[in-house]
Amino acid sequence: MSYVKVFGLCVGMIVLAGCSEPTIDASSEKAMKASVTEVRDSLPEGERDKFEKAVQVLAMSHINMEDVLSGGSDGLGTMQRRFYQSIDGKTAAEVFAEADIIIAERKERERQQALEEIRELEQKRVDSGSAREKLKQFEVMRSRFYLKDRDFTRDAPVIELTVKNGTDQAISRAYFEGTIASPDRSVPWLKDTFNYDISGGLEPGEEVTWTLAPNPYLDWGKVDAPADAVFTVTVERLDGADGEPLYSGQLFDEDDQKRLDELKAQYSAE
Repeated sequence: MSYVKVFGLCVGMIVLAGCSEPTIDASSEKAMKASVTEVRDSLPEGERDKFEKAVQVLAMSHINMEDVLSGGSDGLGTMQRRFYQSIDGKTAAEVFAEADIIIAERKERERQQALEEIRELEQKRVDSGSAREKLKQFEVMRSRFYLKDRDFTRDAPVIELTVKNGTDQAISRAYFEGTIASPDRSVPWLKDTFNYDISGGLEPGEEVTWTLAPNPYLDWGKVDAPADAVFTVTVERLDGADGEPLYSGQLFDEDDQKRLDELKAQYSAE
């Protein structure tokens, strides 16, 4: 090979070496900071912020709260070493590529979690509807509310209820929502909950009348409704003979519906 050819080959290798992309040196914190800055500055102006965010994505992917909580400063050191190892020797293009993979994997995990939550909420809605039908079988045959005069003390609120257990289960406690409202008014005078621990329980088919005395110092004792106000009661929950919830109409509420709508709007069409 002639001297001219050898010289030309050497010049070509030098030019190629000079044109190679800068890489990150993570041999130490100081070296990494300096090389990250060098790699960033070698990029077009429009890609520099993107590069900084990509580096942050790589760094965040190595954060493990269990290491932090269990290892303290040692745990932080472990995470830092993993990050340095993952980024050492990488070019800007390689940093971008790995950050894209991490973001894509994270979005897929979020999507799967959202779809699972959608399934759970939809099942919760179905279960709540089924429970509502069961609650209707525990009938409120009669409901009455009034304030009973007492000398020298606050008037005593009284709730009278006649109920019939039309379910096929013994009930140990019943939970209600009571509303005191006038027919010509859209806003009730009072809407509140109360419950009753049934001594001896209420067997299937049994009917009973209760006279309950809510605390006079709570809202029941403060209500000032006119004579035309009507007291209506709905059954919200029933506990079985073992004291555990048997049917509950509050399984699926407005917050659940809002959350379900948001998730379906974002993920169902994907």
